[in-house]
This record gives sequence, C-alpha cells and structure tokens, in this order.
Amino acid sequence: MKPLYAPLALTTALVPAMAAATPVTFTTQMTNYGGDGAYLAYYVTDASGAYLGSLWMAGGKAKYYQHLSGWYAATGGNTAQVDGITGASVGAGRNLTITLDLQDALFDAGYVLHVDSSVEKMSDQPNDVVIPLTSANLGQKMPGKRYVQSVTVSK
Repeated sequence: MKPLYAPLALTTALVPAMAAATPVTFTTQMTNYGGDGAYLAYYVTDASGAYLGSLWMAGGKAKYYQHLSGWYAATGGNTAQVDGITGASVGAGRNLTITLDLQDALFDAGYVLHVDSSVEKMSDQPNDVVIPLTSANLGQKMPGKRYVQSVTVSK
C-alpha cells in the first residue's frame, strides 16, 4: 500500500496550498438487484494498478468491509484510509451523489477510480466499476457490472 504523499494527495485536506484542486462529483446509480443496501468503496490506483488512496465508503459497519475485496486487499481494511464514511449503505435502484475536492493532477495522468460493491446475502463485486480518470470520461455514464448500474464523474 502506498501512503498518500502531498504531491499526489487525493483531497484538498491533504493538499498543499499551491496544489490545484477542483470539486468533482461522483453520481452512482444502483441497479434494482432486489436485496439489502449495498456497501460501496471508492478508491484510486495509479497507472500500474498500485493503490493510491481511498475517497469514500458507503456503509457504516466495519465488519462488512472485508467484502469490499479489492479495497480491503489494498488497505488491509484500514478505515483510516477513507476520507468519508457515510454510515449508510445505498439501496437498490437508488442514487448516491458525492462531491469531493480532487487534485487536478489526477486527471489524464493514468489514475483509475475503482468502485467495489457488496450486498448482504449476495455475491461481492470487486471492481463493479472501473473508470480511468481522463478528461474524455468526464460526464460519461460508465456502466457497472453487478449492483452499480453506472457512475458518472463530473467537474
């Protein structure tokens, strides 16, 4: 696991005053999968696939985080890696919209957003959505594989 160094920090809370950051909105639409609310982990890897940092976690019970297997493997389940935990899972057919200040340097530099999902009594879905953080992908609905219907990243 790579620590968040100031030059590559994900959020403005960790960014030096000279680094440029922009509000970025992540809009997640869930499918109507017919189960309990989903736990979601949003995290970023670099161009080689190495973990860079966590952005957000939807779902408040730490005992279920191990089921967000991509995120869990990258972090060892360390919730200190997450800048925001909502305390609520996201229901089937619902939307989740979060806005975070991200460094502009994360775009068009090979970084990738991953969203893992897990629903109680159903299969886990690591990498339910994988989105290269590029200008071309901004505003595009990127499809999910299982519980997530789509994620749109917008500035």
